[in-house]
Amino acid sequence: MAGLNAEHINPFLIAATKILKDMCFVDVKIGKPYVKNTEFKDDTIIIMIGITGEIRGQAMIAFPNTVACDIASKMIMMPVTQLDEMSTSAVCELGNMIMGNTATIFSTKGIGIDITPPTLCSGNVSFSNSFSQNICIPLAYVDGNNIEINVAIMG
Repeated sequence: MAGLNAEHINPFLIAATKILKDMCFVDVKIGKPYVKNTEFKDDTIIIMIGITGEIRGQAMIAFPNTVACDIASKMIMMPVTQLDEMSTSAVCELGNMIMGNTATIFSTKGIGIDITPPTLCSGNVSFSNSFSQNICIPLAYVDGNNIEINVAIMG
């Protein structure tokens, strides 16, 4: 299995912190990356986006349901207590923006990637792959809210 290095992880973190600040007015604190199995609890919303090109794999942005509602509230500027079609669309678009910015950052380093449309998953779910370890980077913001950026790529 291929490992990841900071050169591959940093574009995801730079893009995520910028988009969360610009679109959701949220300043996040980046936690310590760690290898994580990709099993998610039943109260989790996952946005999965594939990566193709010079680097291949997937990125998953995972939120507890309450955090997904909070992020959607900030994006659509109205209270969201339960995810519906509009709020899930907003959260998926957040994934698109983060990954689009990630692709742009990679391109400035001479690495061409493309992204797939987002897939929204919820509930008790697990994913596996044979090409790379999944690296999870927690992003924390006010009141103990956490967002996970999960990256499994091969260069």
